[in-house]
Amino acid sequence: MTRRRFLSLDSAGLKYLVLLRPVLRTRMGDRMSSTGKEIRLRRLFSGGKALVVAMDHGVSSGPVAGLEDIRKAVANVAKGGATGVVLHKGVVRFAKDYFDERLALILHLSASTSLSTQADRKVLVTEVEEAIAHGADAISVHVNLGGDDDDRMLADLGATARGCSRFGLPLLAMMYPRGSNVKNPYDVDVVKHVARVGAELGADVVKTVYTGSSDTFREVIRGCPVPVLVAGGPKLDSDRAALGMVEGAIAGGAAGVSIGRNVFQSKDPIGMTRAIARVLFEGASADDVYRG
Repeated sequence: MTRRRFLSLDSAGLKYLVLLRPVLRTRMGDRMSSTGKEIRLRRLFSGGKALVVAMDHGVSSGPVAGLEDIRKAVANVAKGGATGVVLHKGVVRFAKDYFDERLALILHLSASTSLSTQADRKVLVTEVEEAIAHGADAISVHVNLGGDDDDRMLADLGATARGCSRFGLPLLAMMYPRGSNVKNPYDVDVVKHVARVGAELGADVVKTVYTGSSDTFREVIRGCPVPVLVAGGPKLDSDRAALGMVEGAIAGGAAGVSIGRNVFQSKDPIGMTRAIARVLFEGASADDVYRG
């Protein structure tokens, strides 16, 4: 608009411009936050794949084996080629030296403890602004669907997504079928439902359980419009079993993994991280990596 044309506007036109100003600011902010998310997601994904190691267990389960020394645990997976680590805010200071352009910090906002009678009910213990202050590259929130309190966790997910959009931080939604109303947490219809909920409420990346086969997991991927990471779950009987799960998930279309115990409780956490990295980034088979 030229200056002459602007000066010729009547009072109604000027009023319209004043009313439009917040909308324009919002659109500009949306573009800026979108750019911020894209930049930060590039730190988390390498060649379109992410190798995330979850280390938020200290709140839910205490100092479990492999996480007694959080600095050493993070150092191990950094050496092994992880692209991201999930931590709670209080321990970031002890492992800060290992976060750089090759290793993204995902700050976890949700918490509950196994000491509680409501261990599946996650509450927010950190805010998006705090995560920024701690140097986070992304945010994660845990949502259990199928229990009496999932409405509160859904509300927390929606509110966190709003904050992440405002500040340009990617949001990883950890979506689990878990509660009294869930008969089989690995049922493909249930898993693809919880994954879709995460995307619908604003997550940029979804983490969920593996359905047991690449064919069924492919259904989960088809129904979720954002990248999906497969959860590692409980410690498996062997490293070979964990690698097989990773191979199957990638064959089913997963964009990567978010694994905890099956990495940091391995006899060789560095070697296990490297093995997963080969399956993810090089397309190696679980058998070849395990033998090698």
